[in-house]
Amino acid sequence: MCDRIFPSPEAYRDVNTFPPMSSAILFTGQGSQFAGMGADLARRFPQARETFEEADAVLGEPLSQLCFEGPEEKLSLTENTQPATLAVSIAAYRALGLTPDLVAGHSLGEYSALTAAGSFTFAQALMLVRERASRMQAAVPVGAGGMVVLRKMTLEEALQVIEQVDRGRCDLANLNAPGQVVLSGEVAAMDQVVELVGERKAMRLAVSVPFHSSLLTEAGEGFATVLGAAEMKAPAFGVVCNVDADLVTTADAARDALKRQFSGSVLWQASVERMLEAGVRRFIECGPKPVLIRMVTQIARAHGVEGVETVAATTAEEVESLRE
Repeated sequence: MCDRIFPSPEAYRDVNTFPPMSSAILFTGQGSQFAGMGADLARRFPQARETFEEADAVLGEPLSQLCFEGPEEKLSLTENTQPATLAVSIAAYRALGLTPDLVAGHSLGEYSALTAAGSFTFAQALMLVRERASRMQAAVPVGAGGMVVLRKMTLEEALQVIEQVDRGRCDLANLNAPGQVVLSGEVAAMDQVVELVGERKAMRLAVSVPFHSSLLTEAGEGFATVLGAAEMKAPAFGVVCNVDADLVTTADAARDALKRQFSGSVLWQASVERMLEAGVRRFIECGPKPVLIRMVTQIARAHGVEGVETVAATTAEEVESLRE
């Protein structure tokens, strides 16, 4: 069963809290990684190459080699995936050289967003996400938890499915876009979800951790202590956080949002709606490969918002075309 209430995006719509804005940079989360990512950025741009060199020095291991060459199975380990994705995202951002009006990141990507906004140094963010990943993986034994994407189902329909689950913990993990809801929890519960709605509407994700599940609550409380000790600065520009789809402008607010994000739901659709209501019409995505801008297009279309431009900044060619 699910004992958490997943907030409705409408609860966060107050356009008056935002000044008029035009551009946002988005940072990809976990699941977009692949062997070879970032290699062309490092070859083409000194800023990107220096970013990977810094990552290697901070972590004391060749993270850049893992990004550029793999092997895929090692890169896919959560404790490697998270710092590697952060490094690629910041390498692209630094090479891009643009200052946005707003930033946002999906789950792990929120650490990249806060790094871009100056709340964390890159070195701090690397160490934090490595610790975050380690605690997540240790919280639930491999094979005990899972995640399922519900396709072409509304939030209300997803909630009705959850109410029927009685084989273990099942939580709403992500509300990504219209018709895309992600559930997370115990593997038996995920199996039951697939049985209830069928494999055409429910797709199991290849993950080793039930991210954004209440199964991670205790681990999140431990990580909150780590975040509490981390030095943070107020972001230089607004960051739309996952757990509230709200604008954070202070270090304390950003820290609190990250603490709750560990086991809390990712309100990505509501976050994009926030940015659209703020007047953002240009969205640029930094990360291994574009995932979020496709969701932006879906969300904008669902609300009848016109004039939205979505651009990937994930390859050297794409970054070069956007540099001023």
